[in-house]
Amino acid sequence: MSVITILLAGLITLVISCQPTDHKPAGPAPEFDHILVIVGDDHGFAAVGAYGNDYIQTPGLDRLAAGGVRFEKAYATSPICSASRQSVLCGKYPHATGVNMLFTPFPDEGNITIAEHLRDQGFATAIIGKNHFNNWVWAPLYKDGPPDHGFTLNVGKQEYRQWLKSRQPLPIPDSIPTRANQSGEGVAWQKNAAMLPVPRRQADTEAAFFVDQALAFMQEQQSGKSLTWLAFHEPHAPFAFPVEYWNTYHPDSIPFPQGSPEDDRWVPEIFQDLTEPERRGIITSYYRSVTHMDAQIDRLLDSLEAQKMLDRTLIVYFGDQGYLLNDHRRFEKHSFWEESIRAPLIFHGAGLPGGSVLSTPVSFVDIAPTIAALSGSSQVADFQGAGLVDLLFGLVAETDTTYLFSEYLLDNKAMVVNDRWKYIFTAGARDQTMSYGTGYGPSGMYHRLYDLKSDPRETTNLAYDAGQSQRVEQLQGIMLNYFRQTHPDARDCPSSLNTLGQLVWYCEPRDLGGDYQERPARIFEAEPFQPEIPD
Repeated sequence: MSVITILLAGLITLVISCQPTDHKPAGPAPEFDHILVIVGDDHGFAAVGAYGNDYIQTPGLDRLAAGGVRFEKAYATSPICSASRQSVLCGKYPHATGVNMLFTPFPDEGNITIAEHLRDQGFATAIIGKNHFNNWVWAPLYKDGPPDHGFTLNVGKQEYRQWLKSRQPLPIPDSIPTRANQSGEGVAWQKNAAMLPVPRRQADTEAAFFVDQALAFMQEQQSGKSLTWLAFHEPHAPFAFPVEYWNTYHPDSIPFPQGSPEDDRWVPEIFQDLTEPERRGIITSYYRSVTHMDAQIDRLLDSLEAQKMLDRTLIVYFGDQGYLLNDHRRFEKHSFWEESIRAPLIFHGAGLPGGSVLSTPVSFVDIAPTIAALSGSSQVADFQGAGLVDLLFGLVAETDTTYLFSEYLLDNKAMVVNDRWKYIFTAGARDQTMSYGTGYGPSGMYHRLYDLKSDPRETTNLAYDAGQSQRVEQLQGIMLNYFRQTHPDARDCPSSLNTLGQLVWYCEPRDLGGDYQERPARIFEAEPFQPEIPD
């Protein structure tokens, strides 16, 4: 296959999938004065009842899906929290937002979030819970203080701690072991293999506090317009849950994926010595954390219904990316396995086709344009997503041929995927980062190709089969075109490089202030030194 043919294939795909349009359906679509976005932290699609898990209890999300539109195959733009979240807010790919690494401060210049856009349209805005803006890394360096990224109200952990100090928490029996009166070490402790609750009753948890704050804000804005961004810390490790869920689920009966020999080369060292009881304990804690979060979502829906706001509110639920629960023999998300890059995505609101399930693969880059359209607002000029409104209302036929794009530049890799084929390119300059090294060292340039129809568990890499060489070349061209059309530095890519050389060039992160560690390499403390910031 010639290079011209490859590039044309990629160009056609991109014209279909990521060029901005009017984003408005041909017929009437509802316009919402109140928008509530709910984010689950590391919440994968496989841990929701509505997505086919008959074991887990998620009545709140199941209720949301039953009355709304559920996307069966929704892909995050990156399998890491900060990159995925800021990509959703901006409707742009991580390389375009400038946030690819975990602790990169979210650049204000060059990015317009959906919150900034809607605030300019008269919406009151609030972000409650986890934001991962990382502005604290550079806090004293901002001339006019850290940017708010469009959110007038920001409620987080600090406010929760202050609230806890102002009240008398409900008592916990001494007979219940918790993460406060027990101890441990290593990844088994970090991932809560002992299945220990936090020392709180549900009413005193952070999740309950954040829901109360969201409800209060929305009630204050009933007569106007509002965007409420409610972002839980659950079920992120250590998979927090209160004492009420101490005995929910039993590790012996929990769903337990086994993995395959395809995984062996890539399993991080920190997971290799986990015992089966520890692995089952980790999954059990995750399930308990999900069910705890879901109970708060259910309570939120009840309150909105009682206030007669449920039918007036567009509710969007998504997990910022997925999570591997012994899938591929690990417990993390920093990869492109289906369970780590796919997450639940549900839209709910009066006028939407309730109870719909759409199987077309979609990208999280389309969430912000969809919210803008359903708010009755214009579109942001640099949105790179096309929006999902026409798909929501059945105004376009479902298709499974369009390739979607995702990237994880911390490990110098990217992915394109449609309903059948997934291709992953890895530059392989370093071992897996973020303490997830395999012990084998850098892989070197590596390719993966999976047939998701015949091999949904991704057990057989076809990239090196001679019969798939043309397909691999085609998908490399499609991936390259995503970079070329959306990367802010595309014109700087050396013209002397071939396709693989260009992919290596694009897969290197260029974050300002980011690094490869689990904590920022450099934090600017306000005390004792307070630098002057020049004009």
